[in-house]
Amino acid sequence: MITNERPSGIPPRLIVREDQPANLESPFEHLDGLLTPNHLFYVRNHFPVPQIDARTHKLAVSGAVRSPFTISCEELRAMNSETRTATLECAGNGRVFLVPPVAGVQWQSGAVGTAEWTGVALSALLDRGGLHDDACEIVFEGADRGVPKEDPPPGEITYARSIPVGKICDVLVAYAMNGEDLSPDHGYPIRALVPGHYGMASVKWLSAIHVTEAPFQGYFQTTDYSYWKENGTGSPERVPLSELCLKSQISRPEIDALIAAGSSYTVRGAAWSSCHIDSVEVSADDGNTWHAAQFLDPAQRGVWRRWQFEWQVPATPGVRSLRSRARDSEGNLQPDQHDNRYGSYVIHHVLPVRVIIRS
Repeated sequence: MITNERPSGIPPRLIVREDQPANLESPFEHLDGLLTPNHLFYVRNHFPVPQIDARTHKLAVSGAVRSPFTISCEELRAMNSETRTATLECAGNGRVFLVPPVAGVQWQSGAVGTAEWTGVALSALLDRGGLHDDACEIVFEGADRGVPKEDPPPGEITYARSIPVGKICDVLVAYAMNGEDLSPDHGYPIRALVPGHYGMASVKWLSAIHVTEAPFQGYFQTTDYSYWKENGTGSPERVPLSELCLKSQISRPEIDALIAAGSSYTVRGAAWSSCHIDSVEVSADDGNTWHAAQFLDPAQRGVWRRWQFEWQVPATPGVRSLRSRARDSEGNLQPDQHDNRYGSYVIHHVLPVRVIIRS
């Protein structure tokens, strides 16, 4: 029987892309609600998960602040809390679709998810410390340590990333995800949450916040998760990846799904960006014509919008390619080709989903 309903029975599980350290992908075809259930939220680890006792764990705030301090998890939870909805996507999501193949975790479409994150505003912690006037960046340092697999520095390093001081307004030091305490894989007991940025900015197992007076030059800021940016002088500069790029993905049908000829099929997916998603279009004829999709969610900055499109399937059997593309509130249109400046990252171009129409 050919149908557009997903099979029932065994519940969906995360897909193992690497086991040491664990890198687990969400089954994107099971996208149903605005929020991704915690047990289906993708897991991206660079090093082994650290074992942390929340009763003794402390967060240090230091650097270009007038009053450095440490704070316990209990003290943090006693502060005023905020909850933000945010979509996180691994910068390498979709890497398996690059031609020719590239190194790195071979994500398909499921290294992305949306959750409600609860914690303390970063600005409240920095106000307590008192930023110096010459503060430049905020460095988040995790408790995880190891040796990177590619172009490693000598010896072990901790995972650390930074954001400019001007980007701190929406950032949380989070301790809960979808109303539950963070799990070890998602950064227990506390993590950074940087809305609108690729997931590597939201450092897990947060142990230190360091304010710098110059751009941070750590491994995961300059060697990994960075790209060559043209500056008009003929000498490109190495700059860190940062904000989410405009992207739409089809969740159903899956690649090579069998669909009944002449039927009506609901094509589903989601689109996201660092800003608001304005529209999504779907093509069922290799991009020759495009048709507006219907949104299922309101527009929110840095949060995906699920969409659907009712496709009248041709009566003639054969192979078809479905595509979706998005536009955002800044006038950007999702590109047709991968930007090679990003190497194996930022795979946000329009990708075809091949389906098989059968009588």
